[in-house]
Amino acid sequence: MAHTASAKKRIRQTEKRNLRNRSYKSRMKTYIKKFLEVLKSGDLEKAESVFKEAQSVIAKTASKGVIHKNNAARRVSRLSEKLLTLKTK
Repeated sequence: MAHTASAKKRIRQTEKRNLRNRSYKSRMKTYIKKFLEVLKSGDLEKAESVFKEAQSVIAKTASKGVIHKNNAARRVSRLSEKLLTLKTK
């Protein structure tokens, strides 16, 4: 266990950041799942609007430093690729 005051403070800060980061990540995953569900239904207009929301949430998560910017770009790219396959059908 931490003995110094500064070590105890770091533990408190880490716990707070973990909770905050977990909520950002969970929110991002929820929006991705929403998009995938709409994609399965086949509604193109709704899929495009949900895609924009998901893209925004992913970018915000990356800007907070929860995920790396390349990770965010990869996720958005994969989602847009799935949206494109729906458009071509």
